Amino acid sequence: MARTTLAACIAAAAFWVAGAQAAQTAPDRLDEAARKEGKAFIDAGNADGLSIAVIKDGKASFYAFGTIERGKARAPTADTVYEIGSITKTFGSLLLAQAVLDHKAQLGDDMRQYLPPGEYPGLAWQGRPVTLQQLVSTTSALPDNLPDSLTRAAKAAKPGDVPFVIVEGLNRYTMPQFLADLQKVTLQREPGKTPAHSNVAAQTVGLIDAKLLGKPFETLLAERIERPLGMAGGADKARAAQMATGYTNDGGVAPVWDASVTRAAGGLRYSPRDMAKYIARQLDEGDAAVKLSHQPQWGDPGEFAIGFNWIINTMIDGQRRLSHSGGTFGFASYMEVYPGTGYGVVLLANRSANNTQGQLQEAAEHIRDQVYGKPAAQKALEQAFAEHGYGDVAGTVAGVRRMYPGLHLGENYINAWGYRLLQQDKRPKDAVNVFAYNVAQHPQSFNPYDSLAECQEALGDREHAIANYRLSLERNPDNDHAKTRLAELDKPKP
Repeated sequence: MARTTLAACIAAAAFWVAGAQAAQTAPDRLDEAARKEGKAFIDAGNADGLSIAVIKDGKASFYAFGTIERGKARAPTADTVYEIGSITKTFGSLLLAQAVLDHKAQLGDDMRQYLPPGEYPGLAWQGRPVTLQQLVSTTSALPDNLPDSLTRAAKAAKPGDVPFVIVEGLNRYTMPQFLADLQKVTLQREPGKTPAHSNVAAQTVGLIDAKLLGKPFETLLAERIERPLGMAGGADKARAAQMATGYTNDGGVAPVWDASVTRAAGGLRYSPRDMAKYIARQLDEGDAAVKLSHQPQWGDPGEFAIGFNWIINTMIDGQRRLSHSGGTFGFASYMEVYPGTGYGVVLLANRSANNTQGQLQEAAEHIRDQVYGKPAAQKALEQAFAEHGYGDVAGTVAGVRRMYPGLHLGENYINAWGYRLLQQDKRPKDAVNVFAYNVAQHPQSFNPYDSLAECQEALGDREHAIANYRLSLERNPDNDHAKTRLAELDKPKP
């Protein structure tokens, strides 16, 4: 539920624009779009403070809204520091891409050969080792977090205490302890099959970077990424005075995330000015390491793929988008780049709620749509459904595609379209037709069945919901959402 915060009352309209003078005076739509979406984000109570950095046509523009400290009129600046969460994973992955190009390793190598000495029997599946490629493509099947004892302690804690229990526990957790735990892990599933978030995998990538390139992760980060780009240190404690105050899901002040053992997984902190430089680097596929890190390592880029931790999608107009989001206990972030157009954006917020990352992504997409305009094929598709309704989704899409042969509707695009109808527009009967169309287009993929079942459940169609949750599980036995819903639906009625 959206809430109006005190920060919104104090400084929701506060913004500033920096960078090239041309970005301030040119008759483009960037300024208007960024100001509109940033103000709306704060007015909706999604965070107390928000910063946006954009690279367009080689020029940087910065926008900021709200306050960095609740109850005070302290608008962010270009140098306000935020925790970037899991966007950190792309930094370690870029270092690994450099090591591969330096012929220090190959992506198909057994990850264990680059770890400190020890036995790691659990890092193989039926005799097949976890590879470097699986680490960076998020398909390693490693657990999400270590140590297990800390996970248990968090579950036992009161909700408001969980951030502090975890942060304090990780501050005491040492790298030797992490390696000892890594020697005892059990893979969650067969590697290479299913993407899943894993901080453990990213922490391990940081260790492997150090082994391959001969220096600690923080040193490599400074020498190979930060200093060449003119970025400040992402692990520099001296920047604490520049940090925004982070707020938890329930509105409390969050503990600062500074556990060195998780540095490569989500422990970096940067300003909008720093991140603009990183965006510019990611837009430059003339850099061989950047280009390699953008290559799909799992999946189909026409539908959904993963590079070196980058999520890769083909948009409705055929443009390739690379994106990543991040969240800590007090911050949320979202970044996307379009190498084909020279456009990239990052949004940084000082609150971490369950859906903040998604809200940042939505704001980023709205900005891009306003800057470049909706593609003609998308406009035609929307007009066709407005005129003909959703009774024949396949037929309507086919008609638009005859006019626009380049129309690209990937699985995730269709799925998001269905959820907009279901959740935002409150039109479940139309949404169920869109989800059914997605199933017909992607009969071997588990997620369309899961989404169709969820919509059928919302409509009260219990029988078909159960059938489609089961079909989803046949395609992905690890689909926990389907397992949970089936367990609920199979309960006898009171």
